[in-house]
Amino acid sequence: MAVKISVSVKPNARHEKVEKLSATEYVVWVGAPAREGQANDAVVALLAKHFAVPRSSLRILRGERAKRKIVEIA
Repeated sequence: MAVKISVSVKPNARHEKVEKLSATEYVVWVGAPAREGQANDAVVALLAKHFAVPRSSLRILRGERAKRKIVEIA
């Protein structure tokens, strides 16, 4: 069963972390810049580590070029 979460991304952060706001809302700080998909890759890697799932289980459904994203966890 896939779960969808809403993620706010803070690129160029000094420290990488994931903060849970509610059951389906998260804020993710990544050190990667928001260009050429670098921040998206960092978000997927950090969320995979946070949820202890492989990176292939995560998919950005909406918001590839936005700070607010919808991510599916399979």
